[in-house]
Amino acid sequence: MFSYVARQPIFNRRQQTIGHELLFRDGECNAFPVIDANEATCRLVLENYMAIGNNHIFKGQRNFINFPQNCLVNLMPLLLPKNKVVIEILETCIPNDELFFAIKRLYKKGYIIALDDFEYDIRWQRFFRYVHIIKLDLLMLGLKKACDFVRDNRHLKVKFLAEKVENHAAFQASLAAGFDFFQGYYFSRPEVLKHRKVAASELITIQLLQAISCEPVDFDNIEKIISSDVSLSYLLLRYVNNANHHRLVEPISSFHQALVYLGEEKLRMFVGVVATAHAALDKPKALYALSLQRAKMCEELVNYSSSMIPKEQAFLAGMFSLLDALLDSSLADLLVLLKLQPHIQASLLHREGELGQVLDLVDAFDKADWQQVAIKCSGLGLSEQQVQDSYLQAVTWAENCTQIDCSN
Repeated sequence: MFSYVARQPIFNRRQQTIGHELLFRDGECNAFPVIDANEATCRLVLENYMAIGNNHIFKGQRNFINFPQNCLVNLMPLLLPKNKVVIEILETCIPNDELFFAIKRLYKKGYIIALDDFEYDIRWQRFFRYVHIIKLDLLMLGLKKACDFVRDNRHLKVKFLAEKVENHAAFQASLAAGFDFFQGYYFSRPEVLKHRKVAASELITIQLLQAISCEPVDFDNIEKIISSDVSLSYLLLRYVNNANHHRLVEPISSFHQALVYLGEEKLRMFVGVVATAHAALDKPKALYALSLQRAKMCEELVNYSSSMIPKEQAFLAGMFSLLDALLDSSLADLLVLLKLQPHIQASLLHREGELGQVLDLVDAFDKADWQQVAIKCSGLGLSEQQVQDSYLQAVTWAENCTQIDCSN
């Protein structure tokens, strides 16, 4: 299955691109589908910030994202990196106290806030001190009315964005009126981007929702659930990489460490967004089971050996060793998006170090290359019987993970 997003560039007065507005799409048709606004935002956030997405190509630019009332009140934008997004308050939002306090909190957290398709209402007055950008729809308001509003409100400490600039005359008029940013068909139509979807299975999501409902949150149980699902594991590490805006104190080397970085509040929000999106990855069950099997086999081999490699690192390396096949992308490109420790990355990409030898041994066993199995066993101080035992234990464990009883 694939996910889609349309992006439309936003320009400054020198017609330089300063960002893109991301627009939800559910197919290659370049139009907003008939879908609940909250679901659309949740899916856009999940598929373009927690999964592989295409957001890495926007380096140095911000993505403008529409948020409806419920998403703002529930502080969903806190899931996103504040240095990469602009939070747009959707025009359907009601300027009540609940929304006001949410916007005030987001502002104090350092997020850039924009009022989308703005029409003056005195109830928005108190919001202005927490807003950085006001977007005016030239077609909806009319060119003259929009330009007059900008001229009459230069005293406000905000930037003005002209939306739906359709021709050269509209651009010249809005430029003369003092608009700071511009967006519309005159510059560029939205471009639809397509990428393979990465998400958790519905059953695993339900189990996670149950786990985060406990007080306090049982991190050990959540770690167990997440580590049994390769797509969830990838989403978690991908998200933690984005959520920590400053440089991580140390690279992530285990799921438990990732959960600690995330913290209880953001963990609850992460799972809530995954559940709301209802996305499911279309992947061969056999390939999925093999990822789990390799992860467990690596862990068992490390347990048998005299190696000092932590078992959770071996498990993680084994699980991600087939990530390229699962996501139809090169492993090198995928690992760029994750903050794994250098020796784990080297083991995955180049089979370097002891962990690389463990992966080589698993590869040789999968291919029934018994000569290489013997060589790798010798290097790691393992017997061929221990390798056989590790394989059988991993197969049993992977079967238990993929044959969950769905009748309850």
